[in-house]
Parts: sequence; structure tokens; C-alpha cells
Amino acid sequence: MMRIHKGTRSRYQVQVPLTALIDIVFLLLIYFLLTTNFLVDEGIRIRLPHAEAVAAQKEKEITIYVDRKGRAYLGSRRVAMEDLFSLLKEKIGGRRDLLVVIRADRDVVLDRAVRVMDTAKAAGAARLCLATERDF
Repeated sequence: MMRIHKGTRSRYQVQVPLTALIDIVFLLLIYFLLTTNFLVDEGIRIRLPHAEAVAAQKEKEITIYVDRKGRAYLGSRRVAMEDLFSLLKEKIGGRRDLLVVIRADRDVVLDRAVRVMDTAKAAGAARLCLATERDF
């Protein structure tokens, strides 16, 4: 009687080359870090309202901030509502193509934001824009 031994053969182990995968992940990470815009507005803390369709503005503009208490800021300087008209008229001058961006806090009373918009329109702003955040 002849015995046949089945020897245990080691199976081939599958090895995934992780070096190439890690290189690709780091390249993607660097790409996204370099192409992402990190815009930080310093100064007045404003929580902008959300909107579905948001387009980035890339042109010269005048920015008016309205905080949650309804106070207006031209740039980083607080401005009384009575003085806002004359300051805007001076900044706008005769340029009709200048964009005036109003960045109003989402908790501000609507009347305050509308008053700022009316003042800007009366000062000669032909183009008004209400800033929002993209809703994710």
C-alpha cells in the first residue's frame, strides 16, 4: 500500500503596493491645498445667510458690513447711518460700474439691511450685491 502525502504548500500572498497609493494621496492633498481659497475676513464677526446659488465676485468693490445689532461698518470703520451717505458718495464718485457689497448678519433686522441698501443706492451705487454663504 502506497501512501501519498499531501504536503501543505504555502499559498501566494497578495500584496498591495501601498507606496504608489500613498504618493497619489499626498499629491491630491497638495493639489487641494494649493487650489483652495482661504479667504479670511478679519474684524467684524458676521454670520452670512445661506444660499444655494453663490457666485464669487472678482472685481473691485466697496464692502459695507451690518452686524447683528444693526451697526454699519464701511471697511473696518464703524459709520453712523447719517454719515454713510456722504462717505459712500465720496467713495463711489462717478464710477457707475463699481460694485457695492452688503454683508449683513443673518440675525440682523431686515429693516436695517434695507436702510443700508437704500442709502447706498441714493449715494450713486448702480450695482448692489447682498453677500451670502454657500449652503452645503
